[in-house]
Amino acid sequence: MATESLRVAHIRTDDEIALIANRMRHDIIEMIAASGTGHPGGSLSAADIMATLFFSGVMGYDPADPRNPDRDRFILSKGHAAPVLYAVLAQAGYLPKKELVSLRKLGSRLQGHPDAHCCPGVEVCTGSLGQGLSISSGVALGMRLDAARDGSAPQRMFVLLGDGELQEGENWEAAMFAAHRRLDNLVAIVDSNNLQIDGHVCDVCAVEPIDEKFRAFGWHVISCDGHDIAAVRVALNDAVDHEGAPVAIVCRTVKGKGVSFMEDQASWHGSAPSAEQAARALAEIDAAGEQLACAAKEA
Repeated sequence: MATESLRVAHIRTDDEIALIANRMRHDIIEMIAASGTGHPGGSLSAADIMATLFFSGVMGYDPADPRNPDRDRFILSKGHAAPVLYAVLAQAGYLPKKELVSLRKLGSRLQGHPDAHCCPGVEVCTGSLGQGLSISSGVALGMRLDAARDGSAPQRMFVLLGDGELQEGENWEAAMFAAHRRLDNLVAIVDSNNLQIDGHVCDVCAVEPIDEKFRAFGWHVISCDGHDIAAVRVALNDAVDHEGAPVAIVCRTVKGKGVSFMEDQASWHGSAPSAEQAARALAEIDAAGEQLACAAKEA
């Protein structure tokens, strides 16, 4: 199967994925600091999830042909976290790393929110929160109908949501639709860091218990530590093996993960670091990367 060959082409070990996620965090800070604007908190919290999704072998894609019809699809519903998407696209070979510092610059392909018209690897323009799950459900159904006509297995549809985003009612209409249609080629991943621009999600408008809500709508639900590469990998593999219902993976994460002074701080939802803060953040990230590299060599 052509799609399966695209999946196995990108398999890395857990140690390699951890190093990729670390490099992504470095790039996230570097590009946001260069632009003077952006959303570091939710980008950093999703780095481990995104690295594992792209490099564990569950998702097939083709950087040489971004519109390859055999590809699986990914949508970043929490579009303000575009830096984490651009960072993983650079690691996957869609973008040259040197282009990352053009984030939010006039004429850049890397807009503040993903633009499918100019950035390779971006399936849909996102940023209006709450829409990604609806779009993904429609795409998943379309892929399943195409597969039924061709007598093949449908491609997979992955979507990353924020927990604060789940305050939007459209998500739950989509959840109802996807379960009714038994879209088992759809995997929704929730980056549950319990922070949004106005503070803790539980204080602004509580969405917990997320797992029980998706389960009540008829979804198969998996919960895991979103910073444990091995656990995320197991969750993704379990998700794509499940049949008969869409799957929600609730990843418990820390906003700003990897930078001590950004962790669990709502103030870093949409604030760019100063030059001094960026230097401190990069020093922490690079030190963590050295530790990961040493541990990988000793393993």
